Amino acid sequence: MIEQITKINSAINGVVWGIPMLVLIISTGIIMTVGMKFFQLVHFKEWMDATFLAIFKKKDVRAHTAKHEKSISQFQALSTALAATIGVGNIAGVSSAIVVGGAGAVFWMWVSAFFGMMTNYSENVLGIYYRRKNSKGEWSGGAMYYLLDGLGSKKGCKGLGKFLAVLFSLFCMFASFGIGNMTQVHEITSSIVDAFHLPETVIGSITPQIIIGVLLAILATLVILGGIKAIGSVTEKIVPFMALIYIIGTVATLIMNIGSVPAVFGAIFKGAFGLQAVAGAAVGTLIKNAITMGFKRGVFSNEAGLGSSVMVHSASNVKEPVVQGMWGIFEVFFDTIIVCTLTAFTVLNSGLINLQTGEVLSESTGASLVSEAMALRFGSAAGIFVAVAVALFAFSTVLGWSFYGTKACEFLFGTKATIAYKVIFVICIVFGATMSFDLAWDIADTLNGLMAIPNLIGVLTLSGTVFAITKNYIARKISKTDPNLTPMLSGLPEVQEEQARKMAEDGE
Repeated sequence: MIEQITKINSAINGVVWGIPMLVLIISTGIIMTVGMKFFQLVHFKEWMDATFLAIFKKKDVRAHTAKHEKSISQFQALSTALAATIGVGNIAGVSSAIVVGGAGAVFWMWVSAFFGMMTNYSENVLGIYYRRKNSKGEWSGGAMYYLLDGLGSKKGCKGLGKFLAVLFSLFCMFASFGIGNMTQVHEITSSIVDAFHLPETVIGSITPQIIIGVLLAILATLVILGGIKAIGSVTEKIVPFMALIYIIGTVATLIMNIGSVPAVFGAIFKGAFGLQAVAGAAVGTLIKNAITMGFKRGVFSNEAGLGSSVMVHSASNVKEPVVQGMWGIFEVFFDTIIVCTLTAFTVLNSGLINLQTGEVLSESTGASLVSEAMALRFGSAAGIFVAVAVALFAFSTVLGWSFYGTKACEFLFGTKATIAYKVIFVICIVFGATMSFDLAWDIADTLNGLMAIPNLIGVLTLSGTVFAITKNYIARKISKTDPNLTPMLSGLPEVQEEQARKMAEDGE
């Protein structure tokens, strides 16, 4: 059975992550970047002020919403989105990309992130613009809604919009079991077993993996049943803590190996363009591996182009689509440019990778390679440090993706069906603890790609809407050439009216 699943998945994966998909992902980012005149560079100060710096300057950005409100704060939305994106991909994914694609894969991760910032921005803008409230009074938004109401409103595209919306929701729901569940849980159990040298069995034939899986399932259940407000409340505490601790650890390692930084940069740029001579390997193959692994792991980590994090960003109490779009830019920047880069440098400056040839001088893979790299400086405690980091990162990802899957299920089958989804999701946590490493990654890769296809079609066909909303915001708020211009807040008349009224009441 497992062999058959592996064969089928490999065939689909080869198509989904072929050259056409890579072209679609990068071209979407380029089109959105050029169309908005390199917004992520030109307006760097504006989006930093509206996101990271706003956390410290503006109380309303981080303040909890009232109990009767069904939305969450902007900071909680970011924390939940980062909880879903900062996970196994930032540690195990990056090291795996380097092992397979060489140091050059890091460069292509950067490229993916640079253009991915505007893809994620566009997704969030559309998510807020086309969101609506469900029967519980909660905001529901995401690719399925801008495909249904955005693409579907175009002449002759009603059927296509609905079809792609359903397709995206199906892929998202199934992806939540892979990228957001079993892959993460498998990495948690592997890291803990390795770090603490747990025995193969604990009681009779019961393995440590099963026990860890059951414990994680119980913890997840306690949070998931509370809905988005409970998830947001937990992630806003976990994410800043786990990110700070991991950054301190990797920066300390970087400082201890500061002399190797120039060589690491050299290896990254040489590897990206096939300038390294590796015995028995064609230059074309090296470049292809670097690009493919860089993009695949970049997307796996920051999820730009998947349309996933839009669902939680759409639950924010924000009124301006562009403001939430800027949180999307910061999300990709922090996840890939900061966290993934620190992981890459930890591995590359450790001596476990020959920077001249790209040869891996270790038998470790995934998070274990990162542990070994840090152990060279911090000793055996490094293994425990990485295991704890992986556990926190991955568990928070599970929480974030449970919400994505819930929203996809709600779109397909209604709010009542979400209870059944949550039960299945929790059961899969236990299965994930015992899955094959390679199969887990491969299935997650495939589902990533399948989600991206309908979403990117939606982003590209609605690019004119994103450009118009952005131009409107810049004229009112940034350049202030037309401050009295009517804000573009929603594509739904009733929501536009409601949000405009709230803005007037708040004096915005």
